Amino acid sequence: MDASENGAAAPEKRDDAESFTKVKSKKSQKRKLEPDGGTMEVEEPNKRPHFPPISADKLRGPDEMRKIAVPAHRYTPLKDNWLKIFTPIVENLQLQVRFNLKTRNVEIKTCKETQDIAALTKAADFVKAFVLGFQVDDAMALIRLDELFLESFDVTDVKPLKGDHLSRAIGRIAGKGGKTKFTIENVTKTRIVLADTKIHILGSFQNIKMARTAICNLILGSPPSKVYGNIRAVASRTAERF
Repeated sequence: MDASENGAAAPEKRDDAESFTKVKSKKSQKRKLEPDGGTMEVEEPNKRPHFPPISADKLRGPDEMRKIAVPAHRYTPLKDNWLKIFTPIVENLQLQVRFNLKTRNVEIKTCKETQDIAALTKAADFVKAFVLGFQVDDAMALIRLDELFLESFDVTDVKPLKGDHLSRAIGRIAGKGGKTKFTIENVTKTRIVLADTKIHILGSFQNIKMARTAICNLILGSPPSKVYGNIRAVASRTAERF
């Protein structure tokens, strides 16, 4: 009995194994509409598309150009420092630069020798920083370092002041002989330019934040001694963190 049962069971297992057939996955099937409105299953080819390698010239694209407007009071400093501005843009960043006398713009353009994609943005930020009033050596850091930024805001953006109140707020930011401004610059490791009611800050993101907070507190009426203590405490905490 045992032998006959075993003999009968074996062929059934073999038939079950043969009855299973491979079913094509639904991912490789795609429905396509026929002209008469019906659907027809079409198998997608397994071959991957082959694209030839693109040349460096096509990848770079056409030449780009940036224009930076120069106000009238910065013509003379631009003329005096043109060689210091021209040299790093042409020799280090491999760009073309000129000053358009008709439109009063500094025009920067890429060329075949340009290697770095970000070179045009760095050069434009460098020239913009100089036009806003920063020294050439300070603005040069925008070319050398990637973590530096420019930020500009107006005194009236913080508090709507007019007349003598506005003058006193600007005086509190500058301090006697520029002492307050220099102290904020040294503690926060930034560079600050006061141009009438405009304030321009050059530095890293975290340092700009500290300097901006200190300047806003001065505009709102805080005494300089209190502002010094706050920024020194914040600077010491950030130094310990890093």
